Amino acid sequence: MGSLGPLEIGLIILAILLLFGYKKLPDASRSLGRSLRIFKGEMKGMKDDDSAGGGLRTKDAAQATPVRGEIVAPPSPTVPSTTASGDLTAQLHEEARIAEARAAELRARAEQTRAADGTAR
Repeated sequence: MGSLGPLEIGLIILAILLLFGYKKLPDASRSLGRSLRIFKGEMKGMKDDDSAGGGLRTKDAAQATPVRGEIVAPPSPTVPSTTASGDLTAQLHEEARIAEARAAELRARAEQTRAADGTAR
C-alpha cells in the first residue's frame, strides 16, 4: 500500500497535464528546477554560515559601521502674538521655513548614508 503503481502514476501525470496543459508544462518544470536550485544554494549558504562560527561572519562584521543618531530638542513653544495677525502669520511662515530646511537636511543626510551603504557592499 505504500508504493505507487503504474495506474496511480499515470493518473497523476494525466491530472498534471489537465491542470497545466502540454504547452505550459515545460515552462512549469523549468521554473520548478530553478526554484529548487536556488533553494539548494540557500540551504548550502546557511550551512556554511553555521559552520563559520554561528554569528556574524568576519567579512560582515568588518563592513558593519555604527550609526550615530542626533537628538535634537524641539523648538521652545512660543506664545503667539495676538495683537496683529500679520505677526502670527510671519512667525508661522518662518517656523515652516525652518522645518522645511531641517527636513531637507535630514533627507540629504539619509541619502548620503544610503549611498555609503551601497558602495560598501
